[in-house]
Amino acid sequence: MKKVGLFTGVLLLVCNIELFAQGNEIDAFTLSNSELGGTARSMAMGGAFGSLGGDLSVISNNPAGLGIYRSSEIAGTFDLSMVNASTSWGGVNTDRNKTRFTPNNYGFTLYFPTNSESVRNWNLGFSYNRLKNYNRSYKMSNKGQNYSMADYVAWRASNAFGSGNGITREELTYVKDGYDPYNNKDLAGQWLPVLGYEAGFYDHYAGGQNEYQSSFGRKTGNEWVIDSPYKNSLIVNERGHMDEYNIGLGMNISDFLFLGASISITDISYRYSSYYEDLFAYDKKDDQLYLENSLNTEGTAVSVNVGAIMNLQLLRLGVAYNSPRWYDMTDYFWAQAGTYVNGYDDPSIKNQTPEDAYSEYRFRTPDKWIFSGSVILGQSALISADYEIMDYRKMHFSDKDGYDGGYSMNGYIDDDYTSAHTLKLGAEIKVTPQFAVRAGYMTQTSPMRKALFNNDVEVLPAGTIPHFTVASKPTNYYTVGLGYRFTPNFYIDLACAYRYNSSHAYAFSNTYKNDKTVDVYSEPGSLKTKTTRLVLTLGYKF
Repeated sequence: MKKVGLFTGVLLLVCNIELFAQGNEIDAFTLSNSELGGTARSMAMGGAFGSLGGDLSVISNNPAGLGIYRSSEIAGTFDLSMVNASTSWGGVNTDRNKTRFTPNNYGFTLYFPTNSESVRNWNLGFSYNRLKNYNRSYKMSNKGQNYSMADYVAWRASNAFGSGNGITREELTYVKDGYDPYNNKDLAGQWLPVLGYEAGFYDHYAGGQNEYQSSFGRKTGNEWVIDSPYKNSLIVNERGHMDEYNIGLGMNISDFLFLGASISITDISYRYSSYYEDLFAYDKKDDQLYLENSLNTEGTAVSVNVGAIMNLQLLRLGVAYNSPRWYDMTDYFWAQAGTYVNGYDDPSIKNQTPEDAYSEYRFRTPDKWIFSGSVILGQSALISADYEIMDYRKMHFSDKDGYDGGYSMNGYIDDDYTSAHTLKLGAEIKVTPQFAVRAGYMTQTSPMRKALFNNDVEVLPAGTIPHFTVASKPTNYYTVGLGYRFTPNFYIDLACAYRYNSSHAYAFSNTYKNDKTVDVYSEPGSLKTKTTRLVLTLGYKF
């Protein structure tokens, strides 16, 4: 049941020297999951454009939709995103908001008619899509739980390699002969116990060898009794994006069959920072520990997409396959921690990880199948639906050379994940030949199994980051929009999309004994993320 982290469970070596990377399933999902995006028309209809085509957003989903175009087109889309993250942890409620204005989609399609009765036209398209915004900020505060971060990190040090087989004191700290614990490959992924020991989180108070307990406690007889914090707090800030650049080709065969293919380049830039604090009451004074983390993740991937649409007059049917994205990733990481313990000769202790630590590795996302259908009611209305399926057990980590050595977490991905299903529904009514109203709905199921969501399995820190979020309920989108054609060539589309997601947030994981009973318990916080997006597209056909 032991799991090791990806985003940062990696690296940490001085002089900008790369070490190695390991991954866990929480980080894999962050790299694989995307959100509703595209043009304002597409978003207003819940993204259900797999069988409709004739929109720039289809190039990366079902490129056969390029063949629907009967003219060239250029368009740009802008997005105002407002994110509210509300938490409830131990009865304490907090709210945080974040607003950002960004380009969301732009591109062009070139129309090439032919004189053939079979192949009526070829169309070439290029598009940029923002697949995901990582912009979110949330704060969790608790009036105190039974166990502190120090208890958790001490347990990790005592059980780093299995019950009764912890890390030695010599392995945890720097010594005069130049030993560096962050350069010890035998401690792969155990950087939080190293940092915590150097920062005074815990010490050797337990009776057995390589057994540790929190520095926050009192000796009663021959027993060390730990203190529980009276206040816990966690602040997390995330920012960045997942962007996609596509080039595709579509063809029209007798206005009956449309075929297409595209190549996509995906770029990820993810920034994470967190600050955690425990406060303890002692002799009318506060004891304290804190943990601060910073992570930058950069990655680039390539993928291919193919699709087909069949036109049956009133009915259109579509199918598409999106290959996995093959990423080359680099993580940059820094962390520091400290304690203040009244009664110590030196009450204030702090330490940090080495500077300029980084890691390079590879990651593969799941592939995706898309099945679509739409009903076209002349020139006045249409209804469309898309169904997508992704098997998240196909997420896969490897080292920068493509080898799986040491990546045991690929097995845990298979244990903790299943397939995710996405349903998109959309409708459009033309009130007049120039004015259209639209509405849509999209729902994405969570691929996380219940054991992972309930923290019934232990999730080890990602390097020195023990915090994580998990979700079991679907993510839902509700969308509406308007469209107006000023001239036969120039148009404007507006959309409003509301997204709701509910998850559990953990400051650190539960830990488990060999009999699978909980040893250190972490109380989950409720995290609800509500996103409202206002989207504008300007387009010109020629």
